[in-house]
Amino acid sequence: MEIDSHGNDGDHPEPMIPYGKQSIDEEDIQAVVNVLRSDWLTTGPTIEKFEKAFADFVGAKYAVAVNSGTAALHAAMFALGIGPGDEVIAPAMTFAATANCVAFQGGTPVFADVDPGTLLMDPASVESRLSPKTKAIIAMDYAGQPCDYDALEDIAKRHNLMLVADACHSLGGRYKDKPVGTLAKLNAFSFHPVKHITTGEGGMITTDEPKLMERMRLFRNHGIATDHRQRDAQGSWFYEMVDLGYNYRITDFQCALGISQLQKLPQWIERRREIARRYDEAFQAIPRVKPLSVRNETFHAYHLYVVRFDFDGTNLERSVVFRKLREVGIGVNVHYIPVHLHPFYRNRYRTGPGLCPNAELAYEQILSLPMYPAMTDDDVGDVIRAIKKITQAYRQ
Repeated sequence: MEIDSHGNDGDHPEPMIPYGKQSIDEEDIQAVVNVLRSDWLTTGPTIEKFEKAFADFVGAKYAVAVNSGTAALHAAMFALGIGPGDEVIAPAMTFAATANCVAFQGGTPVFADVDPGTLLMDPASVESRLSPKTKAIIAMDYAGQPCDYDALEDIAKRHNLMLVADACHSLGGRYKDKPVGTLAKLNAFSFHPVKHITTGEGGMITTDEPKLMERMRLFRNHGIATDHRQRDAQGSWFYEMVDLGYNYRITDFQCALGISQLQKLPQWIERRREIARRYDEAFQAIPRVKPLSVRNETFHAYHLYVVRFDFDGTNLERSVVFRKLREVGIGVNVHYIPVHLHPFYRNRYRTGPGLCPNAELAYEQILSLPMYPAMTDDDVGDVIRAIKKITQAYRQ
C-alpha cells in the first residue's frame, strides 16, 4: 500500500477492510439449519434457551429476546412506563435509537454532554439537565467502555429516577468487576452483524425484576398475554390483548445462531482487546492521532476503536482523512453525528448546535477504525501504516 506526498494510493484499489464484520462458521450454520428443520421457527423453545444462556453469561436473572437493539430500548421504556410529559436524559454521542425509544413512547429526550476523553455520558451534565419531569437516565457504553455507573446510580437514587444501560456496544465488558448486563435496572443489547455476537438482527434486555421482564415479554408480542406455543401447549385458541405492544418477536433460528455465537464470545473479546493494544502502541508515535481514554475501573469490550485527529496547524480535515483511507481500502466510519443535530430533533425538540459542545467538537474529529475478531495482524498493520502515511503527507 503506497501513498504519495498528497496522500494518494499509487496502486489499484485493494479489498476493503471494513470497520466491523460478523464471524460465521460451520457450527453457526449447522445450528441454524437444525432449527430450520424443526417444527418451531418462531415463538419456539430455542428462544427461551437463548434467553437463559444469555442471562447466565452476563449474570442477570432474566433476559428478554427481541428483534433488534432498538426494540430492546423501546421495550425498556415501555416497561418503565415512560409516556407523554416524561423526560429521559440520554447522551448526545450515540446512535439515534438511544433517544428515539423515548420519543416512541411520547416522552421527551433531553441530551447530556459527554466527557471529552472517553465520549461517555458526563454525570455532571446529566445532573444539570434534570427537571421535575425527569423520569429516567439512559447511559450508553460508547465504543464498548462502560459508563461511570457509580456516579449515575447516585444521581438516579437521589432523584428517584430509573437507570437504563444502553449496552449495545459493551457486551462482555465490566465495570469494577461487575459484568455489563447487571449494571442498571434494565440493560439493552444489540445483535447486529457488526456487534460482538450476531443473530442477523436482534436484541436482548436483561433485568433482575420479574415484573419488568413480564411487561417486556408482553410488549414484544402485540401486548398479547400468551404466544402461539403457549396456546398450542394448552390446546387453546383463546388469547387477549391486554396492552398496546408491537411485533418485536425474534425467530428461533436467529436465537440458534445467537447461542452458537455466545460460546465464542470470550475469545472474540480477547482478540478485540489485542487489536486495541496494537493500535494503542502504534498511535503513541503518531502525535496527530489520539485514541479515546480508558478508565482504570473498566474492562473495555471494544465494539469500536475510535480515534480523534488533531488538525491544528495543518491543511488536513477529517473528511480528507476519511476519503483517503477508504481509497486505500481502510473502511473507516464515523460514530456518531450527535443526535441533537439531526433534523428530526432540531425540528421537533428545538435542539441545535451549542447544546452539547464536547460531543459536537468530537464529531468533527473522530473516526472509527476497523475492529473485528477476524482481522489479521497484517490487516491491523495496514490500518496503522495508512494512517501514519496520510498524516505525514499533510503535515505542515
